[in-house]
Order: sequence, then structure tokens, then C-alpha cells
Amino acid sequence: MADPKDTITIENVVASTGIGQELDLQSVAMDLEGADYDPEQFPGLVYRTTDPKSAALIFRSGKIVCTGANSTEAVHESLEIVFEKLRALDIPIEDDPEITVQNIVTSADLGESLNLNAIAIGLGLEHIEYEPEQFPGLVYRIDEPDVVALLFGSGKLVVTGGTDPADAAAAVDVIVEELSGLGLLE
Repeated sequence: MADPKDTITIENVVASTGIGQELDLQSVAMDLEGADYDPEQFPGLVYRTTDPKSAALIFRSGKIVCTGANSTEAVHESLEIVFEKLRALDIPIEDDPEITVQNIVTSADLGESLNLNAIAIGLGLEHIEYEPEQFPGLVYRIDEPDVVALLFGSGKLVVTGGTDPADAAAAVDVIVEELSGLGLLE
């Protein structure tokens, strides 16, 4: 069997930062080319970067959430672009604002189909949620690393809640070990 860790792909990285001051989003939206601001729909201003691809959600409080990036490096590059655009509007921003990764969403493939009913029974109810009539995947809450994995009958899985790319590999190791131990993975 190929190592499922080799199939791990980062789908989304969500990170936050702040510039330590309140912003007049209406004014910023008018001056920042490409910004979307519709306070009736969403309380923040949305500024999208194309290279790397991401969206920065800029709030009146000065908090900024970056989402849609596919690596932690891309988050830092995207936010640096946002900081430069804001500085160009004469908004003072310190040289290196702290950026905190909040969530990394990854996908992987175990390489074989899964019997989710058997997994639900084998793993026990305290760590899983499985209601196939509500959602086609099994929700598996892992303690170490502290993540949530969604397992699908196809053998594909999604790991969310990690803050470091290594969390996904550790979660895949836990899943493979648990399922192999139950005889539910070749």
C-alpha cells in the first residue's frame, strides 16, 4: 500500500493578524483597488490576492483574517501584499505584524474504500459522529494531534483543526494505526 501521507494536500490555511488600529472601511474600500465592501452582506472588507491566491477579510477593528491560501508561506506572502497596499494608503503598519495560523484543512487518500459502519462501531461513540442520513462522512475527533478527521467510504479523508502542516501527517498515522488495529484497513 502506498503511504497515505504522500497524498496529503493542503486545501486551505486560515490565519489571523491585526494592525492595532481601527479602520474606516468605507474609505479604505474606495481607495483600495479591487476591494469588495458591502456591510449589508458582510461586516468586513474583502481583498483578494491572485499570486498567491487568497482572500483577506479586513475588519473595522484592524483585525485581518486570511483564508484560501494553500500553504503557510502563501498566507505570509498574501498578508505582506495586504500590508503593503494598506501602507500605500498611508495607514501605518508595523514592519512585521504577528500572524497566527488558526486552521489548516488538508485532504488525503487511504487508498482503499472504508466500511464506515464498522469503523463507527470499532472506534466507539466517544470519539466519532456518524449519521449517514445527515452527512456521508464519519466525523472522528482525534485527541493527539487535536484535530477532526472526516472519513468517507471512498477512502478519502479531510483533516481540519490543525495549526501546523505536520498535524495532518500525525492524524493520518493515528487513523491508519487505529483502522489497521481493528482489521478495517489492509
